[in-house]
Amino acid sequence: MRGRKQGQVSVACLLNVETMISADHPIRAIKDIMGVVPREMDEHFEEMYAKEGRPSIPPERLLLAKVLMALYTIRSERQFCERL
Repeated sequence: MRGRKQGQVSVACLLNVETMISADHPIRAIKDIMGVVPREMDEHFEEMYAKEGRPSIPPERLLLAKVLMALYTIRSERQFCERL
């Protein structure tokens, strides 16, 4: 069963992440591209998952994490979580 993106529980936050990253930063272009590509692959992802069972992590999120790990030369998921 394919998992779905779940929003974070409402938490008080005093920082706006969007203001911390400049408008011309390359990560913004990568984010835009990585928003389009998984949507185009959505049918393929849906075919891969059974209709029953425990939900998985949405593959779009895993794919984006792997791209970021490659771009920032992070060698493990543990290091990625620490830096995130």
